[in-house]
Amino acid sequence: MKKIVITIDGWSSCGKSTLAKQMAKELGYVYIDSGAMYRAITLYFLRHHTDWSDTAEVNEALKNTVLEFHHNEKSAQSEIFLNGENVEYLIRDLVIAEKVSEVAAIKEVRCFAVAEQQKMGKKKGIVMDGRDIGTTVFPNAALKIFMTADIAVRVERRFKEMYEKNPNITIEEVKNNLEMRDYIDSNRTVSPLRKADDAVIIDNTNITMEQQLVYALNLLKQIKA
Repeated sequence: MKKIVITIDGWSSCGKSTLAKQMAKELGYVYIDSGAMYRAITLYFLRHHTDWSDTAEVNEALKNTVLEFHHNEKSAQSEIFLNGENVEYLIRDLVIAEKVSEVAAIKEVRCFAVAEQQKMGKKKGIVMDGRDIGTTVFPNAALKIFMTADIAVRVERRFKEMYEKNPNITIEEVKNNLEMRDYIDSNRTVSPLRKADDAVIIDNTNITMEQQLVYALNLLKQIKA
C-alpha cells in the first residue's frame, strides 16, 4: 500500500504517543515524537541558561541545536538525541515538563521544530504526534486523529508515570502541571493546540489501548478503501 502521513494531536497525557507507537509498529512506519523535540530544545535552553525572552539568544541557541531520532534495537523504540547525546530519559523530568509549553510557544522555536518535522515527513510512512501536527506541520495528511480524555484520567496516568521516577511527587503537582500546559498550549499565539477540521476524535477515557488501536486502524482502512 502507498505510504501516508498520519498525525495524532491532542491534550497532554491522553495517549497520543501510545497510539502513535502502536500504529507505527503495526504498519512498519517511523514514529516521530514531536513533543520530545520541544523537550530536548527546552533541555538545551536550561543547560545553557538561555534567556528565551531574548530572540537573539533563542536564535543563537537553535543554531547549536541538532536533533535526531535513532532506533533502539533493545527497546524497539525511537529515541531522541540532542547534539549526539541520548536524552530520551532526561527530557521526561518534571523540570522539563514545567517549562516545555513555555518554550514551545516561542515563534522561533516552533518554526525551527516544524521545519525539522516536515523534513522527516518528506518520504511519508510516518506517524507523528503532538499538538499542531495536523493543523500546521502536515495540514494535508491523509489521516488525522485528535485524542482526548477526561482530566482526572489524564492526571492519574501522568502521576503513575512520574511517580516511578520521582516517588516524592504529588498528584496535586501533576494536576497543576497538566492544567498549566493545557492552558498555554491552547492559548499560545503561534500554532495553538486545536482539532483540525478533518481530524477524527478518539476519546480514550473508557477504552483500552487495544481498542483504540483497532479503531484507529479501521479509520485507516476506510481511507484506503
